[in-house]
Amino acid sequence: MVLYLDTSVLVKLYVEEDRSAAFQALVNSSAVAATSLISYAEARAAFARRFREKAFTPREYRGLTASFEKDWGNYLRIRASEALVKRAGDLAEKHGLRGLDAIHLASALLLAEELSSAVLFASSDQRLQEASRREKLAQP
Repeated sequence: MVLYLDTSVLVKLYVEEDRSAAFQALVNSSAVAATSLISYAEARAAFARRFREKAFTPREYRGLTASFEKDWGNYLRIRASEALVKRAGDLAEKHGLRGLDAIHLASALLLAEELSSAVLFASSDQRLQEASRREKLAQP
């Protein structure tokens, strides 16, 4: 199975939150875990915000970011080309999505087209998950 992770799910793999274990099980059972290249900046920003909020000690934060850095190369990363960004704009308008959420949806759709196979779309954002369902992506 090919699994697409938006940043909300990617962060849950490194920070214990609601449904973290379920998403980790999805990743473990997938042949490929993919995400957009933008997820790197989004995830690092989320980790840093949580650190500023004192959710982690400095040592925990260093370990968390080191683990993320180590794993980053294992994800299939979808690049945000101009065509993909324009498609994301159309998807944002169609589904009422925020810009980066639309980039995630466009990335998953591009991946499904390039592979000519089903892509399981995972997001903890209800609006984005519903948009992925309407776009006929597989659901967890």
